[in-house]
Amino acid sequence: MQTNRKTALITGASRGIGRAAAECFATAGYDLILTCSQSVNTLQAVAASLEEANPVRCLALQADMGNENDVQRLFASVSDLDVLVNNAGISHMGLLSDMTAEEWHRVMAVNLDSCFYTCRAAIPLMLKRHRGKIINVSSVWGTRGASMEVAYSASKGGMNAFTKALAKELAPSGIQVNAIACGAIDTAMNDCLTPGEKAALIAEIPADRMGLPEEAARLILQTAQAPDYMTGQIITLDGGWC
Repeated sequence: MQTNRKTALITGASRGIGRAAAECFATAGYDLILTCSQSVNTLQAVAASLEEANPVRCLALQADMGNENDVQRLFASVSDLDVLVNNAGISHMGLLSDMTAEEWHRVMAVNLDSCFYTCRAAIPLMLKRHRGKIINVSSVWGTRGASMEVAYSASKGGMNAFTKALAKELAPSGIQVNAIACGAIDTAMNDCLTPGEKAALIAEIPADRMGLPEEAARLILQTAQAPDYMTGQIITLDGGWC
């Protein structure tokens, strides 16, 4: 994408926070590279809609962000990058004692290994212009931990530590790395909860509701546009919950 506009790569953009972030960035005038692992037809429709509504270019690509080869193929088509949003993620609910090694490694691959793969590929693109923004979409469980979600909590805790460490490494090069630690956001990831479980969850949140994907998306965009001196931060968006 050779334009004067900035370019953002958003992973997991076919639905939820990723899709809302794509809409926010398109409205703000960013060219977009969007990925998903499975719902490629939906992602292509999202990209087409964004191009129709905004004077931007949107490239929709299917890629498993937990697969190193897929990420390498993805970045083979990327020549310039201003913003990387690591949003792709999966959850797993259940007792740790019932979890298989395959399930554990899959959660870690999609939620944490993906950050390594994408950042390793994106950093050279940002270094050549001595600027860039990396934003990792994390969770409050990364700092507090959640019963029945040990793997997910561990992956997001790793993401938070990854964010802080990489921010220190890249600060001298003019590249900022931050994370958004989301609380309960009303996305498909929470569809596994029954209406009663959702009601009980909301009762614990001082804001008396779940967050909206659009709210998380706006915070991601604001972080991408924040002063360069803000880096290494884990920014919580949880309605006062945690």
